[in-house]
Amino acid sequence: MDDETRNKIEETVLEILKNSNMDETTEYKIRKSASEKLGMDLSESTRKKFVREVVELYLKEQQDKAEKEEDEAVEAEEEEEEEEETSRKKGSKEYDDEGGLIICRLSDRRRVTISEFKGKTLISIREYYKKDGKELPTAKGNCFMLLLCLL
Repeated sequence: MDDETRNKIEETVLEILKNSNMDETTEYKIRKSASEKLGMDLSESTRKKFVREVVELYLKEQQDKAEKEEDEAVEAEEEEEEEEETSRKKGSKEYDDEGGLIICRLSDRRRVTISEFKGKTLISIREYYKKDGKELPTAKGNCFMLLLCLL
């Protein structure tokens, strides 16, 4: 097969692929459609093999592109999480995911926090667990309302 024919076949097949629903398209449908457009028989073994190579190369490129986009999305998400973590730690103060000020960490899972709820200041001593990269409170712990007395 000469270079001009190869180029025509490749251009036509790629054009068809770009405009196709990849969930429904088959190599046979692509080859048949390209045969009709070009007015030549692509079922001959060397042409059939060439069409298969073009289709496989296109699919590989699409897969690589999707993986790259996914990797970029994961990187952006990780950067966003790092920024959130940095913004929670204002100066030397550390804040939890709900905005409560962490006064002290008693252990890896227990900590003392100060937070606001319905206009009241609360002190909590509670156990936490990790889920999806976030620390969430368990039912184990106590919460006390802070009463300020003015004399």
